[in-house]
Amino acid sequence: MKRSWSLRQRVTALCAVVGGLLALVAIGASATAATTRSQVDTLANRATPLRTGSEALLTALVDQETSVRGFALNGNEQDLQPYTSGIAEERRLTDAMLALIEDEQGIRDRLQRVTDGAASWRRDVAEPVITAVRAQGPAAGQVLIDDSSRQQFDQLRRTVEDLQNEIRAFRNGTADEAKGGSNLLVVLLIAATVIVLLAGIALLVSLRRMVIEPLTSLAEQVRAVAGGQYDRPIVTDGPPELATLATDVEGMRQKIASDLAEVREARERIEWVNGQLQSQAEELMRSNRDLEQFAYVASHDLQEPLRKVASFCQLLQRRYAGQLDERADQYIAFAVDGAQRMQRLINDLLAFSRIGRMTAGFTEVDLNVLMADVASQTESARNYANGELTWDELPTVLGEQALLTTLLANLVSNSIKFRHPDRPPRVHISAERAGDEWEISCRDNGIGVEQEFADKIFVIFQRLHAKDSYPGTGIGLAIAKKIVEYHGGRIWVGSDVDEGTVIRFTLPVLTGSEEEPAGENEPVRDSEVNA
Repeated sequence: MKRSWSLRQRVTALCAVVGGLLALVAIGASATAATTRSQVDTLANRATPLRTGSEALLTALVDQETSVRGFALNGNEQDLQPYTSGIAEERRLTDAMLALIEDEQGIRDRLQRVTDGAASWRRDVAEPVITAVRAQGPAAGQVLIDDSSRQQFDQLRRTVEDLQNEIRAFRNGTADEAKGGSNLLVVLLIAATVIVLLAGIALLVSLRRMVIEPLTSLAEQVRAVAGGQYDRPIVTDGPPELATLATDVEGMRQKIASDLAEVREARERIEWVNGQLQSQAEELMRSNRDLEQFAYVASHDLQEPLRKVASFCQLLQRRYAGQLDERADQYIAFAVDGAQRMQRLINDLLAFSRIGRMTAGFTEVDLNVLMADVASQTESARNYANGELTWDELPTVLGEQALLTTLLANLVSNSIKFRHPDRPPRVHISAERAGDEWEISCRDNGIGVEQEFADKIFVIFQRLHAKDSYPGTGIGLAIAKKIVEYHGGRIWVGSDVDEGTVIRFTLPVLTGSEEEPAGENEPVRDSEVNA
């Protein structure tokens, strides 16, 4: 089957054809412009000066003839001055005109005839008259100026007029050629405009037929599928690019239709199972409806339903423990544990959601005083694990004291919780200024965190260990991250430790503060604070 041209190939071919035509037009226009420019230069620099020179040459010859006539009348040598200057002017004009003539042989021949005719007139008429006047007086010269001499000069005048006509013809021909070149330039410009317009029309028509109409058809089919006609196949008759797109959309439709068929089958199976269980679950469904009714009315207070569920489950556990079978006792224990865990999750979620929403405003917080509160809050856990908490001199920052206390308490508690089984936990808090931020570190000697999990530990409810291995809901570090970000900082797991874990976070430097923490001073120990 013959392969259809792609849209890119069609556009490229159109651009190539149009570009080639425009290039040809441009080459023709450049050549025509160069020729026209040369013709205009010929008009301005050769034809016009030749015409002016021919008129001046006629004037010089007339001056010579008039001067000879005047000298023949009165014999005054002063009357020969125009004759002498006329000869010099004639030679100058002849030389100048010869320099302007290139390959115009007709003008060169006419000029040569004028030069020869002038020389003949001077030899046959002017010089004999001048010689006769000087030797015999004006009467002798007047005798020589007869009809024959006048006819000879008239012939010379006609020769000059022939030269002028030849120059005029040369000038008119050059002007006509320049005008024709200008007209050709206009025609070429119009041709280029027509080519561009036709190319634009062709491109618009092609885009409409090859892109817009197939895309519109494809969009209508997609809208039909989106409207629920999942069994309608997607087809298109556009270029290969749109055909490929239609094929991909058709594949997506088939996948969606297949998934929907599986969902329908699964739903049918579930409905069948529900039908089988409905007779045994009527009492439970009534209870669930009551609970749903209650949850709808009191959805803002999720703690109360959980407390009730936990209390009744514990009551069942105390009253009927041992009276039912072992599995029933186990189920009841699971229910109690789940309710309590859900209550802890809800409490943590409420605490997480309150960060930045229920605020008392930022104040100046001395982290050294705050660490004393953290030491007091974590004292029980540290005593149980035989742990130690120390910190260097810490800065004063701008923030909410309660949130910052929760932040550091979570970090310290986390370090104690994930302690190494072979050594007591040691937690150290330090601070270092980095530009406009305080970089605060919480370092411990616990089990550590692999770098591949360094970002996951700050995700809410993300746990790297089973819930039976370490207690908690997995939201502590997520709360810490939200508190840090609420204060305009960032938090991360450091990678420059040999053992244990170091968690670093930043807090903005208090405006106008120039203090530096005494990082090399003797660390403050929790025993000193407790004392």
